[in-house]
Amino acid sequence: MAENSRLIAELSREQLELLRLKLSKMEKKEKDPSQAPITRQGRTSNTFPLSFAQQRLWVIDQLMPGAHAYNIPTAVRLKGQLDVAALERATNEIVRRHESLRTTFTAAGGQPVQVIAPILTIKLGLFDLSGSPPEERETEAMRLMGEQTREPFDLTAGPLLRTALIRLDDRDHILVRIVHHIVSDKISLEIFVRELVMLYESYRSGDGSPLQELPIQYADYAVWQREWLRGEVLEKQLSYWKQRLRGARASLEIPTDRPRPQVQSFAGARHSTQWESQLVGQLERLSQREGCTLFMTLLAALKSLLFYYSRYADISVGTTISGRHKAETEQLIGFFVNTLVLRTDMSGDPTLVELLGRVREVVLGAEAHQYLPFERLVEELQIERDPGRHPLFQVIFNLQTPPAHSLDLPGLTLTPLDASNGTVKFDMAIFLSKLPEGLLGSFFYSTDLFDASTISRMTDDYETLLRFFIARPEARLSEALEEVERERGRKQAAHLTELKKSNFERLKGARRKIASRQ
Repeated sequence: MAENSRLIAELSREQLELLRLKLSKMEKKEKDPSQAPITRQGRTSNTFPLSFAQQRLWVIDQLMPGAHAYNIPTAVRLKGQLDVAALERATNEIVRRHESLRTTFTAAGGQPVQVIAPILTIKLGLFDLSGSPPEERETEAMRLMGEQTREPFDLTAGPLLRTALIRLDDRDHILVRIVHHIVSDKISLEIFVRELVMLYESYRSGDGSPLQELPIQYADYAVWQREWLRGEVLEKQLSYWKQRLRGARASLEIPTDRPRPQVQSFAGARHSTQWESQLVGQLERLSQREGCTLFMTLLAALKSLLFYYSRYADISVGTTISGRHKAETEQLIGFFVNTLVLRTDMSGDPTLVELLGRVREVVLGAEAHQYLPFERLVEELQIERDPGRHPLFQVIFNLQTPPAHSLDLPGLTLTPLDASNGTVKFDMAIFLSKLPEGLLGSFFYSTDLFDASTISRMTDDYETLLRFFIARPEARLSEALEEVERERGRKQAAHLTELKKSNFERLKGARRKIASRQ
């Protein structure tokens, strides 16, 4: 003890402050209930409470039975010698490992519960098109794929995982997998693929499963979340979000091509674009210089775009976060993702650097208070439900990174296919993916509200803003919006010039035809 006292006395003021901060952090960590491990619950019963996220989807399903907006489809083309038995066996081993894929939902005592089936066998639904004329197979395969992705799930009857194998010939197949969001999320899809590859390789070689058993399951997490998120923990999270969203606009009114329907149909489409890697590098350097992440810079430009279209200085955009802050959840298939509301004050005509600072503060604050489920936030804020729009925000944004694992199976060439189910749950959902070749943009939009041409124009305006952020970060927001107007004018003038040229060439061609007949 005396030796410790002597060592402390010899520390400088700066060293003492660092020691105090470190001890303070350690004390907070010890007191933080989230540090308590998730323990496996007894399985004397097969019914468990829902997580908060699951409860929201359960309510939505009760209000809109038969909808397919929360189907998560994936599809991949498999060329080569496919071992169908190994593929089916691998799929069912994943179902055995992850209770979430054997789960259905029902009401008991007036409350929804999840029910875990002890055993569930998933059959690969085989659609054999090899006997059809070759020129018709591709079209029929796409039709079948769309039909499978749009077929709704029955949360009570289950199963909530569906697989289909479309055979075009002996060495050409399309594997379609659809799962309901209530038991899965994006990271879960990556886990499924990773395990499927490992299991398929082992089974094809005549070996057993190389995967270790999971220490906990999703139901254990749901119980833990309910026990943890209460009392002081809940109040701390709620206090932040109530203060952060006090007085926020209930909706962001962007000019639409059609009036908003009273009830969302979830009908959607996608506009895709890609920007070169040089632009990404420039954005990353700007971000680093201003102490931001690439996500923050891209979000600041998007907020500027929404300000340009709406002229609202109070803009809220949604984003998602994995929700897997507990190490025990990292390898589980289940619905963990949480939604955060990023509200930014655009007033005062800030410089773009100042705007980046505002966005940085908002994002860091949201990440530090990410544990409150979006469902609880909506409930606590007493948001009046509007069946025509998403609560708290109508535009969602995310920057995605491709999974690290390769999509390879022995003896097969795999090509991911677009398996979109033609739905969108927001006015716009903007997902950017950072790839080696650049930035891929997927702009999903409500076809109830927008025409494709409108979204294409907005995408062009977004690119203009990104390039202006790079070129003139010290400029004011108003100057950035003026550049959007100028660039629109330049593009319109170029389009008119090209149109006149095209019309002139057509006229010349018509005159030559007339002359040749005389």
